[in-house]
Amino acid sequence: MKITDGRCAFIGMVHALPLPGSAGWAGDMAEVRRRAKADAEALLAGGCDALLVENMADVPYLRAKVDPETVAAMAVVVSDLAALSVPLGVQVLAAANRQALGVAVAAGAHFCRVEAFAYAHIADEGFLQASAAELVRARRALGAEVAFLADVQKKHAAHALTADLSLADLAKGTVFCGADGLVVTGSETGASTSQADVRAAREAGVPVFVGSGVTPADAGVLAQVADGLIVGSFLKEHGDWRRGVDVERVRAVRAAM
Repeated sequence: MKITDGRCAFIGMVHALPLPGSAGWAGDMAEVRRRAKADAEALLAGGCDALLVENMADVPYLRAKVDPETVAAMAVVVSDLAALSVPLGVQVLAAANRQALGVAVAAGAHFCRVEAFAYAHIADEGFLQASAAELVRARRALGAEVAFLADVQKKHAAHALTADLSLADLAKGTVFCGADGLVVTGSETGASTSQADVRAAREAGVPVFVGSGVTPADAGVLAQVADGLIVGSFLKEHGDWRRGVDVERVRAVRAAM
């Protein structure tokens, strides 16, 4: 199932409630599933073309791994949403990319958003190393048709290690390592994404997605240069990612595109 169909895709974020294994786990998996489904349905009702499920509430994040119970919980949530029959993605924080691929294969998702796919950077979790070699081999061994959307100069991270490379250089290197699409962000959650950065990433020759800061004010111009907009915080009540989806905010972004 393709994420884009010739127009800029509108991808809505489903931020799962704290999952088993996290510091915030409340002990009620039924409520986690209910909330995820309610948010997904609201996103689709408002006009989203695709969904991306993320364990954003599992702060603070483990580095490049998660516990088995978190993997199992993500698989249950994603499997629930697979029944909605729309393009569906998985991201497991922080940089638990191999686990995300496993969830996608088991639950029927179509793509993974992957941080630290190529090159390395420093995030609040610490040093995150490139994972492309492991991931592309695992995907091949599993016979999985799961696309990798790889972040380039990801938000909430320092990129001094690669400061001698332009964003266009990093984008081309990431595609060389096997990325099927690229994600460009601002500096943090909710921070706007530069149109110039999107254009630079497009030089790598694969679809480019905006990964932060989209609002009705800039959705139209970004939709002209990007293949997809991944939107989370703005679509929630009062623009707070911890809250449920506000369908009127979803409709406002859709109308602006």
